[in-house]
Amino acid sequence: MLMPFKLVFKNTFLILVFFCFTTLSSCKAQNKSVNKEILVAANRTNNYLPLLKKFKIGVVANQTSVIFKKDGHTHLIDSLLKLNIKINKVFSPEHGFRGKADAAEHVASGLDSKTGLPIISLYGKHKKPTTEDLQNLELMIFDIQDVGVRFYTYISTLHYVMEACAENNIPLIVFDRPNPNGHYVDGPMLNPKHSSFVGKHPVPLVYGMTIGEYAKMINGEKWLKNGIQCDLKVIELENYTHQSTYHLPIKPSPNLPNDKAINLYPSLGFFEGTPINAGRGTEYQFQQYGSALFPKTDFSYTPHPNEGSKHPKDENKLCYGVDLKTTLYLNKVNIEWLVDAYQKYQNKEKFFGATFTIHAGDTILEHQLKKGFTAKKIEESWQSEIEKFKLIRTKYLLYPL
Repeated sequence: MLMPFKLVFKNTFLILVFFCFTTLSSCKAQNKSVNKEILVAANRTNNYLPLLKKFKIGVVANQTSVIFKKDGHTHLIDSLLKLNIKINKVFSPEHGFRGKADAAEHVASGLDSKTGLPIISLYGKHKKPTTEDLQNLELMIFDIQDVGVRFYTYISTLHYVMEACAENNIPLIVFDRPNPNGHYVDGPMLNPKHSSFVGKHPVPLVYGMTIGEYAKMINGEKWLKNGIQCDLKVIELENYTHQSTYHLPIKPSPNLPNDKAINLYPSLGFFEGTPINAGRGTEYQFQQYGSALFPKTDFSYTPHPNEGSKHPKDENKLCYGVDLKTTLYLNKVNIEWLVDAYQKYQNKEKFFGATFTIHAGDTILEHQLKKGFTAKKIEESWQSEIEKFKLIRTKYLLYPL
């Protein structure tokens, strides 16, 4: 027997109302989950303070090593000292403890003017802590904001700190922080033949891991000297996934001033090994590129000495180039800009500088550019190695993809 039309309509309407209500509720729940505040490890004091008491501690830190508060932030070292944690020494990476030094600029050791603590530079006379540096230390903390790119040297500092700790039987605690480029894996692999402080490990240019996950991989893959392993503990993030969008409230280094520069850095960092200016000496570092030896175009700028770049490429010269400030958010390494720059540069014999190979990770990219490979063909050549790496990476991930 057929159900009366009015009853069918009424039941259908009730079903639709119920469906809409449950869908909205689900969406609200999802949005609430998505919008949960990411807590960096330094903020999760209950998770690590009991581990620090009664130990003499060294801290690897810079200007990004902070505990966030509603009204700003306090430096991790200041907070720990206030809580009567015994910090004996501070170790600083490239750019120094306050993050003001130029890229590749020698950083001297000294004393912190605020706390009086000795600061040992790991970007001066030596890049690995010595046994003497580690005297009177019973525990090390590593807390530095990384940007997830192989030639960004903080992961090389991490490597040497882990190695020194392993050799001297000192436990290491890594305070994890989000990777603003953690949402993808891409770029050429590093050939171990070309291992350097600019890139130590056989990973793609963009490896899609937090610094805590990366520390686990260094240990697990036995990349430390003689395959030794560090007594490692990672204090994890809260409410983080690899697809989380994370704004860095403090510049991780002088020439990465904002989220746009950080997102473009993997693609434009290749220019560090060439004569091409990638915005250093302007207010738009890693958001444009150009050269005095490019053909004349509508877009131009002139690099001048400034914070983080005392002597930029093409200093005080008019550069013609490409403005990238309004580009869409990247989910891959864009090699088109490097191809474009190589084709435009008027003195190709001098395009590839002394550090191009260690930035690229191998000689392959230079050969591809010289042979006139398209960007698509170059990017395709990376894929098989990237897939192999992703399988290795899976073993060390702490957060959902």
